[in-house]
Amino acid sequence: MAEMLTALYARVSSDQQAEAHTIGSQVAALRARVAEDGLVVPAEREFLDDGFSGATLVRPGLERLRDLAAEGVIDRVYVHSPDRRKYAYQALLLDEFQAAGVQVVFLNRALGQSPEDELLLQVQGVMAEYERAKILERSRRGKRHGAHLGNVAVLSGAPFGYRYIRKDEGGGAARYEIVLDEARVVRQVFHWVGLERASIGEVCRRLNAAGERTRTGHVWERSVVWAMLKNPAYQGQAAFGKTQAGPLGPRLRAQRGRALQPRRAVATRDVPAEKWLTIPVPALVDAAVFAAVTEQLEINRRHARHSQRGARYLLQGLVICGQCGYAYYGKAISLCSSRGQPRDYAYYRCLGADAYRFAGVRICPNTQVRTDRLDAATWHEVSQLLKEPQRLEQEYRQRLVAPEQQTADEAAVDK
Repeated sequence: MAEMLTALYARVSSDQQAEAHTIGSQVAALRARVAEDGLVVPAEREFLDDGFSGATLVRPGLERLRDLAAEGVIDRVYVHSPDRRKYAYQALLLDEFQAAGVQVVFLNRALGQSPEDELLLQVQGVMAEYERAKILERSRRGKRHGAHLGNVAVLSGAPFGYRYIRKDEGGGAARYEIVLDEARVVRQVFHWVGLERASIGEVCRRLNAAGERTRTGHVWERSVVWAMLKNPAYQGQAAFGKTQAGPLGPRLRAQRGRALQPRRAVATRDVPAEKWLTIPVPALVDAAVFAAVTEQLEINRRHARHSQRGARYLLQGLVICGQCGYAYYGKAISLCSSRGQPRDYAYYRCLGADAYRFAGVRICPNTQVRTDRLDAATWHEVSQLLKEPQRLEQEYRQRLVAPEQQTADEAAVDK
């Protein structure tokens, strides 16, 4: 009798659950059931997705499992329980495994072969998805209602200058408490910009020169100071609903240190200020100073010199360092380095190689690359690709379809 090739799959849906090792309990239960059935699952066929959402099919462990199932090297797969997130994905996967001849075993529910059993599983999946949607909608309405009432608890966190006091910590309702040392920095920043008309870059230089650090102990950067100056909480009106979640859009490349497909298949987008809900909190600066800062930021935006790097260096931001994962940017040769001789090329340089970006410590030893040589090599590859328009058309059509829809189409074709 041939040996039955088995595998197991486990998933938890959030980073908190992953850190709490709740996936370990699933794996232990799965291994016990496999041993009870007299089978063995080698380590290379244990597929785990820690902290990946069930709202997407693009999960590293699941993709490897599906690849092996399609190759016909798996006979049975053990799963702890049916997915409660997306019934359509669950039905798709079950059909896919069935077409590949793979038996699916759920620990907390026997998967029968009759039409009635299949219908019951489908109904349970639909009801679970419906209940989850209701819970999310009730939570959303509850938070908006709390924001209308001025409840700080819907914010759940506090910006630099404040400390968030939970209801169970200070008694009464949740609130913001001023942190005096941080508040001093906030007032100083608003004074520099609103009254002295200092630029954001100048503010960063002054803060770092004075040895001031952010709450996490990092040096001050322009984006951090800009977000502080735009936060209405400092004039006593914290904002709720500044962002909203939406479908994940296409990406040119993965972010540094992250996979191309994030754990949560959603993207956060800004909401217009007129749609925000304001909640009263202790003010750190006067409304007049906040208005002066807003005016100065607009003046700075109008007078800013727009960099021409994007037009001069074609591959800037698209080339990724293989050592540290940061992007390369274009940098012209200084007069000192060129020794007075004009050069018709520049260099692509890794962001991680700039010590000034990381508190004086260079984190990447990778060298810079001449722009003319890298551009020429890239153009050669592009020229070769342009000679095969069918490949371009095929790639273009694939990118028009979401990964989940591609999977569904492929499954329909296989049938």
